[in-house]
Amino acid sequence: MGNIHILDEASINKIAAGEVIERPASVVKELIENSIDAGANTIRIELTKSGKDSIRVTDNGCGMNRDDAALSYVKHATSKIRKIDDIETVRTMGFRGEALSSISAIARVEITTKTKNELSGTKIIIHGGTLVSILETGAADGTSVAVNDLFYNTPVRKKYLKSNTAELSRIMDIVSRIAIGHNDISFSLFNNGKELLRCPSSELPGTIIHIYGQEVARAMLPVDLESPVVRITGFISRPTLMRSSLDFQSFYVNDRSINSKAIGFALREGYGTLMPRGRFPIAVLKIDVDTHEVDVNVHPTKNQVRLSHEGDICDMVKQAVKNALSKNDLIPDIKIPLQQSLPYETPAADPLLVKEATTYFKPSARDTERRLRRSDRSGMENDGQNNEVPEVKVLGQVDSIYILAGTKNGLMIIDQHAAHERVFFELVRESKRDDSQELIVPINIELDSREKVLIKDTIPYLEEFGFRISEFGHDSFAVTAVPIVMGKLEDPQIVHDIISDILSEGKIKEETGIFERVTKSIACRSALKAGADCSVSQMENLIKQLFRTDNPYTCPHGRPTMVSFNRQELDKLFRRS
Repeated sequence: MGNIHILDEASINKIAAGEVIERPASVVKELIENSIDAGANTIRIELTKSGKDSIRVTDNGCGMNRDDAALSYVKHATSKIRKIDDIETVRTMGFRGEALSSISAIARVEITTKTKNELSGTKIIIHGGTLVSILETGAADGTSVAVNDLFYNTPVRKKYLKSNTAELSRIMDIVSRIAIGHNDISFSLFNNGKELLRCPSSELPGTIIHIYGQEVARAMLPVDLESPVVRITGFISRPTLMRSSLDFQSFYVNDRSINSKAIGFALREGYGTLMPRGRFPIAVLKIDVDTHEVDVNVHPTKNQVRLSHEGDICDMVKQAVKNALSKNDLIPDIKIPLQQSLPYETPAADPLLVKEATTYFKPSARDTERRLRRSDRSGMENDGQNNEVPEVKVLGQVDSIYILAGTKNGLMIIDQHAAHERVFFELVRESKRDDSQELIVPINIELDSREKVLIKDTIPYLEEFGFRISEFGHDSFAVTAVPIVMGKLEDPQIVHDIISDILSEGKIKEETGIFERVTKSIACRSALKAGADCSVSQMENLIKQLFRTDNPYTCPHGRPTMVSFNRQELDKLFRRS
């Protein structure tokens, strides 16, 4: 790397607006990227109170001499480009020279740095963008940046920070994504002195094990495809391993982590009908293209790029995914416990506790009947029947999603999942929160480093509903009981999904908020799915259950459960009136 210098005015005017530090995760991201650009192969991140009190990022990179250190926090001071044309060939993570400037403007910053050729290092202290001191000091090779009292001079920004757990979750996500993208670098992350993540440099499969766990790593398939335009490598999950959100998809262009709806859509297209609706694969895709084909000067956070051959690249992604899937046996494996153990027995050291995956085929008739039976409150005291069940004649299903029923006034169309979700929602809401059932065989779930942070705050709320979840080793949690309303918990994925649902809506301001989310999530995961075939008697049973609820007209998320067409409207459609 060359010496640090301030860009000329013409280049500054052509560079997209730079970093705005919104939260601790923004600081961590920028400092890690600086460490990568400095050639570090070991990066250590230390936080206090999830970064709200302090953040320290230490690396063993090239370091800075006294002159460069004194200039490093000045706006548009950079060693990565000298003129705007250099952006066309840049492969560094940063290039604008605004990261340290933005950070030092809203915190108390201390930079300690030393090059390999110097006998002593340099320490500079900046408060709110103003240089306080610069002095000679003893230091190891590399750079350590300490950021204290974040937003001390901008209280409005500090006011809008989320809880410590939420902020730590964002940091975990950023560090995890960067570690996957730069698997040749060792990363470690600490919060309040406790190690949360250690990811040594390794081949990509080894990094996936450290970030996502062994169970996920075993279900991944290699991707490798090259053309004159692009080289695509990485790993995708088997169709038996899916998640309920896009959080587990990581895309990289020339080692830069990016967000791309186009690449995400191409990934989904590659799976075709192998991927069920509402589920998403785990993916790590690294895309290498000529730097002249990529415009990195697009977004302030640099997490979006413009590709000159985006259509061709997306076609290649789709083909790479198809190739990876076609070369492998995709028949799902089911692990059956070799021995039954009671809940109070100590699990064996290497338990076979998990039914590894569910298939992506249609739910069985037995599963449909079991779900309907669990939600049926007929014959119970105070069954909550507040609405008159209309006279209907079930006509059939459309695409195993919608129920068609004739009424005395016309036609009714019912969304079977939304309808059953409403039934379960009210059933869960009215049930005793500690009404649970022990599992004969505990279910062992593996969580990634980010989920481990989040679940610890979530467990107390889940226990209020009848879940019993405890740590089981370094990366795993054991589920020993579930709410009785859920019946037999056959798929450990449901716990992943419930946690994801709870955390997807942002900050929880009131305790009642999380209980509402858990109730909705349990209802959603317990209800009949779109795509489940139903017999006429089952459809009739569902309609009766729906009209016993307090609000049969919408699901817990506000979507309609049914629409109707009266005879006059039907006549208009067919121009009979």
